[in-house]
Amino acid sequence: MVEVMMNSNGDYGYMEQEEEWEREGLLDPAWEKQQRKTFTAWCNSHLRKAGTGIDNIEEDFRNGLKLMLLLEVISGETLPKPDRGKMRFHKIANVNKALDFIASKGVKLVSIGAEEIVDGNVKMTLGMIWTIILRFAIQDISVEEMTAKEGLLLWCQRKTAPYKNVNVQNFHLSFKDGLAFCALIHRHRPDLLDYSKLSKDNPLENLNLAFDIAEKYLDIPRMLDPEDLINTPKPDERAIMTYVSCYYHAFQGAQQAETAANRICKVLKVNQENERLMEEYEKLASDLLEWIRRTLPWLESRQTDNSLAGIQKKLDEYRQYRRKHKPPRVEQKAKLETNFNTLQTKLRLSNRPAYMPTEGKMISDISNAWKGLENGEKCFEEWLLAEMMRLERIEHLVQKLKHKSDLHEAWTTGKEDMLASQDFRNCRLAEVKALKKKHEAFESDLAAHQDRVEQIAAIAQELNALDYHDVATINARCQRICDQWDRLGSLTQVRRTALEEAEKLLEKIDQLHLEFAKRAAPFNNWLDGAREDLVDMFIVHTMEEIQGLIEAHEQFKATLGEADKEHLSIVGLYQQVQQIAQQHSIPGGLDNPYTSLTSKDISSKWGDVKNLVPQRDGTLQAELRKQQNNEMMRRQFAEKANNIGPWIEAQMDAVAGIAMGMQGALEDQLNRLKDYEQNVIAYKGHMDELEKIHQGIQEGMIFENSSRVGLTHAVAYLLAPRYTQYTMETLRVGWEQLLTSINRSINEIENQILTRDSKGITQEQLNEYRASFNYFDKNKLAKLSPEEFKSCLVSLGYSIGKDKQGEIEFQRIMAIVDPNGSGGVMFDAFLDFMTRESTDTDTAEQVIDSFRILAADKPYILADELRRELPPDQAEYCIQRMQPYAGPDGVAGALDYMSFSTALYGESDL
Repeated sequence: MVEVMMNSNGDYGYMEQEEEWEREGLLDPAWEKQQRKTFTAWCNSHLRKAGTGIDNIEEDFRNGLKLMLLLEVISGETLPKPDRGKMRFHKIANVNKALDFIASKGVKLVSIGAEEIVDGNVKMTLGMIWTIILRFAIQDISVEEMTAKEGLLLWCQRKTAPYKNVNVQNFHLSFKDGLAFCALIHRHRPDLLDYSKLSKDNPLENLNLAFDIAEKYLDIPRMLDPEDLINTPKPDERAIMTYVSCYYHAFQGAQQAETAANRICKVLKVNQENERLMEEYEKLASDLLEWIRRTLPWLESRQTDNSLAGIQKKLDEYRQYRRKHKPPRVEQKAKLETNFNTLQTKLRLSNRPAYMPTEGKMISDISNAWKGLENGEKCFEEWLLAEMMRLERIEHLVQKLKHKSDLHEAWTTGKEDMLASQDFRNCRLAEVKALKKKHEAFESDLAAHQDRVEQIAAIAQELNALDYHDVATINARCQRICDQWDRLGSLTQVRRTALEEAEKLLEKIDQLHLEFAKRAAPFNNWLDGAREDLVDMFIVHTMEEIQGLIEAHEQFKATLGEADKEHLSIVGLYQQVQQIAQQHSIPGGLDNPYTSLTSKDISSKWGDVKNLVPQRDGTLQAELRKQQNNEMMRRQFAEKANNIGPWIEAQMDAVAGIAMGMQGALEDQLNRLKDYEQNVIAYKGHMDELEKIHQGIQEGMIFENSSRVGLTHAVAYLLAPRYTQYTMETLRVGWEQLLTSINRSINEIENQILTRDSKGITQEQLNEYRASFNYFDKNKLAKLSPEEFKSCLVSLGYSIGKDKQGEIEFQRIMAIVDPNGSGGVMFDAFLDFMTRESTDTDTAEQVIDSFRILAADKPYILADELRRELPPDQAEYCIQRMQPYAGPDGVAGALDYMSFSTALYGESDL
């Protein structure tokens, strides 16, 4: 016993064991009955074309004549002339001719002999007819490269998918209730039945309805018995496959419509995805530009409350902006560029025009806005630091001015009344001479205070230059001091003249008192100056400055020995006066008429000076330690920056090298770039450490030569400490450029992979294109000039003549690869040009032809036709966008698919 089976490769094999027949059902009486009925009806559906038929399948094929006739009808070919004799050997000869013809069509007939057919072996005869059905009715069915049984099953599943209560999984149980047959008819001929009125609970009614309609309107004879299908637990799948194949061939014309629908779906999916990317780009661009627009006024604002605390608050806000607010925007800008490049690549690959964003949202517009933002950041930070230095200087000067003014005003208290006094009119000669000498001492003291007045005026002038907010009060006080100083000068001159006139009448005053007064006055002034210097406030920013102050202090301490001698000498003069006055009992002899200074005053001030010296030592040493710490922070920053800077530059060079495209397959390049990206992310901690050091430098107000250079130079140093060429700002920019370069390179490689795969080019071709491009890119700008591009084309075998026609051809090519006329050719455009002209792409004409098939050659299409042939979302996509058909032969609801197809390849609304 032999059965015909189809294996997984679509070939025909045969099982010779009886148990295999039983397992497959050819020995099941119910299945055999279904096969006899179905195979007989199938044979008659073809034999009637020759004006004949069969009644008994195992009897009517025994002489081989109708078997040969059946093969001629279904193949359209002529078999050898049959033997007309009625003898057994004539019948065997005819059957062998039929079997030979079947074998000639690539079917291996193992163990099937003509004798079994001639003898009327029903199972062998059914196996032979099943072989013929498989070869001539089912084998050529192909859906998505599946063949035979799988292809026919997939076709049934697709056609019945939208229908309720239908789930085709096989060729036996899935067809028992008849709804699958009704769904196939309704899908292709909805005018023949109303599927909505059918019920799963009426299988007999459903089967009869489908079989009657198929026989009456589709010319498909009844090949199955509804009662047999319902009553058999598992109907014979060969019988059902045979019957379903007749539906497939009856609706074969609809396959062309399905192919057209698939093409339209593919095109619509591309357009829908492109529109989504355009909308996402517009949204991202608008959001980024709006953020920049809102941020710039803040960066451009120069308002301040003229206090150190206020400007420090602004600096903290700026650091918060750089750490938390800007980094997400850097990522957003990179994503925006990536999405734009991906969109343009997809548009090129789908033969769509390049995407032009709305006005003001081009990549160049975003880059310009970003540059404006970075310039605003740089100017804002420089202003903050300069303002901080200015306010610190102002605060220092205001305190210094107050201290000097307080000392000066304390000294001038009562001086005008003293100078205006006429006390010398009633004095004795000695007293007048004393007053004159006292006045001379006062003049010496007055001259010594001239330097302090000049210092006060200079400080006030500097506060005016620094735009101190309460400069009016400063100027008023300075003016009062200067006016008083002028009056003191005038009064001093008047009193000196009066005393000189009186001196002619009086005797010489005690020279000892006079010498004391002369020596005590300058020494007292020196003591006042020394005390003032020892408590003088200072501000330094470098080791050199504090070391200079320490050296000056050491020089001052070296003069203390001589000063001590002068102190002892002056005290000795007083002691001599005291001794003489006591010895000679001179009344009022201890009262020095030349000066108000006493030995006690001098000694007290001298003691103050000696006490202030060690205090000054401690202050200077504390500042020295502070500057040493500042110097350490400068070196820490430089050491870190000198490591990070070259690392960033090395990564930039490595990424640029990978982006040149000559280091292995694109996937390898992509993986290396992603590895670099992970390395950069992992390295972020070093940048954070450097930011902390930089913050410490700023907070510590570490300047370079701030007392000897202008504010601009000091700010520059604050941004770039010595010992390194790198500033925090250059490293920040380099870091952002590295991230952007990696993201851009990854996107370019992904687009090249997309181009390579969609265009079907090999890695070797891509490497050849890249090698040629890199060779002619002499300046390594990733962009070829027109002449370089022409040489590159020639090197790849592209023929461009040197005549006028060749120039016209080259200009045509340039218009393709450089549509914006930028004067250069990028690699993506170059690669697209080298592949696009030899690659099959969808066109507007192809889409129009596909719609014409769905519309049954009408110049318009209806909404119902679109919903029937396309998936729901794409059908609605077309219905919403198609214009009404305006032709004279249109009907109600007609849609214009031609203008719609053309628009798919035209400019986008966005």
